[in-house]
Amino acid sequence: MTTGAPTPTYPARPRRSRLRTFLPLGVAAWLVLEIWLLTMVAGAASGFLVFLLLVAGFVLGSVVIKRAGRRAFRNLTETLQQQQSDMPAVGTARPGGSEGNGLLMLGGLLLMLPGLISDAVGLLLLIPPLQKAISRYAERTFERKLREATPGTLGDAFQQARIRRPDGKVVQGEVVRDEGTSN
Repeated sequence: MTTGAPTPTYPARPRRSRLRTFLPLGVAAWLVLEIWLLTMVAGAASGFLVFLLLVAGFVLGSVVIKRAGRRAFRNLTETLQQQQSDMPAVGTARPGGSEGNGLLMLGGLLLMLPGLISDAVGLLLLIPPLQKAISRYAERTFERKLREATPGTLGDAFQQARIRRPDGKVVQGEVVRDEGTSN
């Protein structure tokens, strides 16, 4: 027996992004691969050699992170001193500047993580020409994503209103601002 009440319709759930779908799978596969490679190297050489490699990676990674952090702090201090002295910022971009600090820190972090694949990727990130290529690629990708974003997406999200009544019904609405009256 039906009461004639309409069935409530719910808005469609947004699809999960590919990143949210495949990231956990990728991390799990990476961990399994790291463990497998460590056991293979330990079987071929010795467990002590693997331990030494992991300790050396940790020490090298901490040195790299410390160096990149010092360089970033020095660049920040120089920038603040230039702003205080009201000097024009001409020629502030210098070789070995702050653009590589993030990739240096990422490389150091990957070296500190236990595993041979992460160590190899971390060592690759310490190579300056590769750092520049990766930073240029990341900058182009970021700028392209910003251009592709629709201009009114964020503003429109704040203009929509959804009122939930005590009986469970949802009333769709739109916020209208009256510029002529003051509160």
